[in-house]
Amino acid sequence: MQKYILVTGGTKGIGRAIIEKFATEGFHIITCARGEKDLENLKLEIERKYTFSKVHYFSADLGLENERNAFLAFVNNLHVKIEVLINNTGIFIPGKIIDETNDVLPAMMAANLYSAYYLTKGLLPDMIKRKHGHIFNICSTASIRAYPNGGSYSITKFAMYGMTKCLREELKEFGIKVTAILPGATYTASWEGVDLPVERFMKSEDVAEVVYATYILSKNSVVEEVLLRPQLGDIV
Repeated sequence: MQKYILVTGGTKGIGRAIIEKFATEGFHIITCARGEKDLENLKLEIERKYTFSKVHYFSADLGLENERNAFLAFVNNLHVKIEVLINNTGIFIPGKIIDETNDVLPAMMAANLYSAYYLTKGLLPDMIKRKHGHIFNICSTASIRAYPNGGSYSITKFAMYGMTKCLREELKEFGIKVTAILPGATYTASWEGVDLPVERFMKSEDVAEVVYATYILSKNSVVEEVLLRPQLGDIV
C-alpha cells in the first residue's frame, strides 16, 4: 500500500530531514516551498537516493491566501490519501514587540499559523472520512517560553501550540492523531552565521527521528507533545 506524507517547507532544515527519514521508510512525498529551484533539486536528490519514493512538489508561499489555496488544490488533484501531515512552514523575524513594525505580527501569523490552520482544515475532511491520519505541528520551545528578541515569533508559536491542543481534542474520536513537536535551537538556515559552534545546536535529523518514532506507535497510543532541547540547554 502506497503511503504519502505531506511536509510544508520541505527543502531545508527540519522539513528536509523529515522527508529524508520518511523516504527511507518507503513513503511518497508531497511538499512545497517558495523556491522552485530548491524544490527541483529536492525531487532529483530524493528520487535518486530512494528509488521507491516519488516527490510531488509545488512552489508556494503558504502565508499568501491565493498561493495556499493553489497548493491545496494541487494536493487534492493528486487524489491520494495523506497518511502524515507535517505543518512545518514558518518564518522568524527577530525583534521586540515594542520596537518591531506593525507589519511583523501579521506576516508571521500568516506564515506560522494560518498556513497550518487552513491547510489542515482543507485536508481534514478526507482524514475524518477514513478515520485515519497523523498531524504533526512543528511548534517551538518559544511556544511555551518567551525569549528576548522573540517578539511576535513567540506569539505565533504560542498560537500554533494552542491550535494543536484544540485539534487533539476535536479529532481523537475520529482516530486521527495530533502531535506538537517543540524543538529548541536546531541548526538550520535560520542560525547560519551565528558565532556559535554547530555542536551547540540540535540536529534536524534528531527531530526527524523523533517524529518517525512517534508516528509508528500503535493506534492505541498517541504522543501529544515532544519537547526537545540542545544538551546544554536553550540558546537565548
